[in-house]
Amino acid sequence: MKKIGLLNGPNLDRLGKREPEVYGSVTLEEIVKQVESKAETCDCKVEAFQSNHEGALIDKIHQWADSGFSGLILNPGGLTHTSVALRDAVVASGLKTVEVHLSNIHAREDFRHKSLISAISAAVVAGMSQQGYISALRFLSEET
Repeated sequence: MKKIGLLNGPNLDRLGKREPEVYGSVTLEEIVKQVESKAETCDCKVEAFQSNHEGALIDKIHQWADSGFSGLILNPGGLTHTSVALRDAVVASGLKTVEVHLSNIHAREDFRHKSLISAISAAVVAGMSQQGYISALRFLSEET
């Protein structure tokens, strides 16, 4: 059974409350339940983690890499555009990674157009709301 990490960065714990016109009304807890449910049909085990702290996210990536996880679904939130350290942790992990964004970051403010994670990811999903997480899981379950 494949083990896949589901990692969500800063402010994603506010989903359902934060800018619903951009991010929708679904909570992170609901997204995690959807992904976990879909994982059962893909012969995968998903472990989810969210933090507003960059170091905690990096520590979790290291832990998953050392525990034999095969893939990573990563929504880095605002760290997408700023965190070289998070990028380096993904590279060092060797985990096949899919970068996910609920909104289409390329249709938003200019500073959101540049991702430090995209170039080191196997795939990028943006603008599909919570369905992006399911697409990432399908890709990793079939490809890893």
